[in-house]
Amino acid sequence: MEKTQFGGLIADLWQDLQRPDVLWQAAVLALCLGLAWLASYLLRRRADPSLPVHPGRRGLQRLAFPLSALLLVLIARPLLQHWQPVSLLRLAVPLLAAFALIRAVLFALRQGFPRAAWLSAFERLLTLLILAGVAIHIGGLAPEIIEALEDIQFTIGKQRLSLWLILQGAATVLVTLLAALWLGSLVEQRLMAASGLDGNLKLVFARLARALLILLAVLISLPLVGIDLTALSIFGGALGVGIGLGLQRIAANYVSGFILLLDRSIRLGNVVTVDDYAGEVTHITTRYTVLRSTSGAEAIVPNEVLVSSVVMNQTYTNSRVRHAVRVQVGYGCDVERAMALLVEAARAQAGVLAEPEPKAFLVGFADSGIDLELGFWIEAPKGGALGIKSAINLAIWRAFGREGIEIPFPQREVRLLEPRGGQ
Repeated sequence: MEKTQFGGLIADLWQDLQRPDVLWQAAVLALCLGLAWLASYLLRRRADPSLPVHPGRRGLQRLAFPLSALLLVLIARPLLQHWQPVSLLRLAVPLLAAFALIRAVLFALRQGFPRAAWLSAFERLLTLLILAGVAIHIGGLAPEIIEALEDIQFTIGKQRLSLWLILQGAATVLVTLLAALWLGSLVEQRLMAASGLDGNLKLVFARLARALLILLAVLISLPLVGIDLTALSIFGGALGVGIGLGLQRIAANYVSGFILLLDRSIRLGNVVTVDDYAGEVTHITTRYTVLRSTSGAEAIVPNEVLVSSVVMNQTYTNSRVRHAVRVQVGYGCDVERAMALLVEAARAQAGVLAEPEPKAFLVGFADSGIDLELGFWIEAPKGGALGIKSAINLAIWRAFGREGIEIPFPQREVRLLEPRGGQ
């Protein structure tokens, strides 16, 4: 096997370990690692805890130690090389570079896919691949493996591809996609922090920026490794036909999602009812919207349903909502006093608005008593109005008990008739 730059590194390191001056290499490496740790510690200490930590600063803090150590080792290696071999420092360079690469890739993945269930398994696989690549590089096996992969060739259309070229393209696309996702998270956090934009517009711009960055990453990375984009024309045509025929509902949901975000008819925090689902809007994506009901259950409603159906939005232009409580009093009671007690019970609740003021109405005359209705306005509560209604009903019950106002129970009069003819 031909000896490359790193091919004989293990053998050279073994020879250096037999010499006492290897302690100088260990001391220099320990000094570089200590200075790098100190730089990373000072960077974290200087960060203002009162300010929000955006992805750029957080990523810099995670990469400060490996990048600082790598830079110090690269500076110390040629200086120490004038007096003795530096095989230990040569070995530290690819290891520190792999450490920095793993941290950067994992950070970008967690920023781009914060809730993905497959992320943990993919992180482990990617870490193993990076470490395997470093081991192959250090062992000097890279030229032979690359040559073997280049010999495996095939043709797609007019483009002649090799397995090595495909692996290069996949790695380049992965790196550019991770960079695009990281930049997208930066843009999204900047937009969410902007105070002059509507919440829906922030989501629209954030998703558009991420989609454009991903598209640019693919368009830039493939030509870098020599893959002609025209070779993907057949795949693009098939994808278009698939979207037109089999994925039209999914495409309609995505288009509907952008329509909802742009026309701002439904916003985060709105209390809406669509079909048989009602609740607070807690999450809006480009495909679906999440409604959290008062019981805590969450309904995932496709955006197409929200666009094509009648939606009752209780907080569209005004967050005030009117509710009513009905009660029946006996015919022998003071109706005007009962109506005054209803209004007092509503005014005593902190959640009832003073304007418009609560009002009581005589609705009608029923078989067992007189029907009264108490109307009052509240700010649309995210947890529902059941608690306020319960408090008002309890106050009415106590007030009627003190005033001696009767709440009648249903009464029926039954007459027994004598049978005809003495039967």
